[in-house]
Amino acid sequence: MDKQRTLKGSFTLNGKGLHTGLAITISFHPASENHGYKIKRLDLEGQPLIDALAESVGATQRGTVLIKDDIHISTIEHAMSALYALGIDNCLIEVNAPEFPILDGSAIRYVEEIRKVGIDEQKEERDYFIVRKKMEVFDEETSSKLILLPDDAFCINSFIEFESQYIPNQSASLDNIEDYEKEIAPCRTFVFVREIQQLLEAGLIKGGDLDNALVIYERQISQEKLDALADLMGVPRKKATEMGYLNNKSIFFSNEPARHKLLDIIGDMALIGKPIKGRIIATRPGHKINNKLARLIRKQIKQNEVQPPIYDPNKEPLYDINDIKKMLPHRYPFLFIDKVIEMGTNHVVGIKNLTYNEIFFQGHFPDEPVMPGVLQVEALAQLGGILVLSKVEDPERYSTYFLKIDNVKFRNKAVPGDTLIFRAHLTTEVRRGIAVVKGYTFIGEKLISEAELTAQIVKNK
Repeated sequence: MDKQRTLKGSFTLNGKGLHTGLAITISFHPASENHGYKIKRLDLEGQPLIDALAESVGATQRGTVLIKDDIHISTIEHAMSALYALGIDNCLIEVNAPEFPILDGSAIRYVEEIRKVGIDEQKEERDYFIVRKKMEVFDEETSSKLILLPDDAFCINSFIEFESQYIPNQSASLDNIEDYEKEIAPCRTFVFVREIQQLLEAGLIKGGDLDNALVIYERQISQEKLDALADLMGVPRKKATEMGYLNNKSIFFSNEPARHKLLDIIGDMALIGKPIKGRIIATRPGHKINNKLARLIRKQIKQNEVQPPIYDPNKEPLYDINDIKKMLPHRYPFLFIDKVIEMGTNHVVGIKNLTYNEIFFQGHFPDEPVMPGVLQVEALAQLGGILVLSKVEDPERYSTYFLKIDNVKFRNKAVPGDTLIFRAHLTTEVRRGIAVVKGYTFIGEKLISEAELTAQIVKNK
């Protein structure tokens, strides 16, 4: 199983804010397991902290803006994109302004600094959001659409459309996140000359220049107007007859704008709080529609404390029934785990196939057979026993005994023909032979029962 990651050390970058024009210092620090991304405003009294999560996004005009009470932090998407793509799960970010610095308009500086300080693997396992069925969001106003589909890894196909002879339509794809550093991270944000006046009047892009954004000039205006815009932005004047990109550096890729939109998607998806296993197909993406999908995912995460495990009956089990019998003292008719299909440092997944021949169905109930809830709890306890006994030498010399059962909930019944998928994880470290386990029972994607179990590991006499 993948482990969570954080930075090996801290790093600091300095630059100006795209919208405020302020001189900004931003620092990135290692963080503990399950910390996620948190941002601290050093310039405000009390140095308030904001969780970088989709539900904290309060504005999406020309960037992603986190808002908590009266605290704003904008233009976070490029840094979030770099952290997410390089597999950083936990990071504390400190900034002394209401936005992140724009740097060169891409994510490459963040990537370079992360590489310099290095990445540290932590003990806790990564908790993925695994896409199991199609999810779709649509914006009628912009005709933007994002579709999220099941996939074995995090992949994106992005398509953009503009009324422009230079980028009428472009596409970009990322099928392997390992390609992000070279193929996506260097790609800069972009703006059309025809938009600049409106943005300036709205109090935005005070720090914009020809080094931190692609400026696309494709509708000729008078030399006087173009000079006035250049003076407002504090950039060199250009000839009004020379169309195309006005930047000091040439474009890195013919589809650089489309690649940058893909970069933004990754940054906005970082705000779901978990790495994704799924494919995004984006048509005319933007921060607004990106956040709409991220919020939908967050809603699913909140509704399901734990995702149903994926069960492939064709896959070779980690432990078959003979292996299980070597670890547990239970035997017929009281052994309720048929096989173990997955195990990590702190969790385990097991299977029980229910048939009409189960002995308890004879009396519970003859005309309507239902697996007793107490036996589901017992099965979870046995699975938890496998997890904790897998950590000791000679597990057959130990037994686990209940000390306490809490917060038991039964949501649906289990009947002959069902395949029960059990998932159990340690909620604390095993101390003095005491293990605390949270267990769940699923049928397919449906949660049918759950319980918190406390047990003692005892050496057999």
